[in-house]
Amino acid sequence: MPADTAPGTRPATPETKLEIRDLDAYYGGFRAIRGVSMSVRARAVTAIIGPSGCGKSTFLRSLNRLHELTPGARVEGSILLDGTDIYDPAVDPVRLRRYIGMVFQRANPFPTMSIYENVAAGIRLVGKAPRNELDEIVERSLTRAALWNEVKDKLNEPGTSLSGGQQQRLCIARAIAVDPEVVLMDEPASALDPVATLRIEELIAELRANYTIVIVTHNMQQAGRVSDETAFFTMNEDRAGYLVEFGPTREIFTNPREQLTEDYVSGRFG
Repeated sequence: MPADTAPGTRPATPETKLEIRDLDAYYGGFRAIRGVSMSVRARAVTAIIGPSGCGKSTFLRSLNRLHELTPGARVEGSILLDGTDIYDPAVDPVRLRRYIGMVFQRANPFPTMSIYENVAAGIRLVGKAPRNELDEIVERSLTRAALWNEVKDKLNEPGTSLSGGQQQRLCIARAIAVDPEVVLMDEPASALDPVATLRIEELIAELRANYTIVIVTHNMQQAGRVSDETAFFTMNEDRAGYLVEFGPTREIFTNPREQLTEDYVSGRFG
């Protein structure tokens, strides 16, 4: 993430977008994850799977420094975005989150804002934009989120007036409006019905052409459908989460190297 590189003017995408090295994450004295090292490929979908409490969401929140917003939380190790350590003191975490966006488990449109203003919120935070330019960004973001045709005639209505699935796609539109390079998704379909879940999965498949996506999911079938690579986490006797195995999704689900992985994907535990 070079200081002089702005979203939309980035150089050719390298094969590796994020490099995680010996990552430990703590809440006070409790180590939630330990020793995680893995590479996240550019413009691919990486799924994080594992039993409840193994640190999947903590790991995800570490990737754009949201973890450190929790009092007493800290990380050790390094996370490189295009070769730059995001935990370097010179890196502004607010600016970082323009490059690494986040979509949460439950849709959280800003309740006092219209559909239009929800999408435009991030643009307004980082500076002024002419109305015609803002209109183009809002339309493009809603189109990429497969929502434009459903809301184009009611942009001034509250974001909360939409259905649950539409609200989640609105949040995705809001996340990509600032043209990030990485989009993190924390169980984005877990609160949705099967039809809305399918729309989110179809959207993820479309977004991978332009974004690097890391998704936490408790649904192994979903991981198998949407991801290119999968990381399986579990926890040790101290309840610290760690990475058991990471590789192409097809191999993780059909020919894992580790017995723990096979036991989990076959439903023997978790």
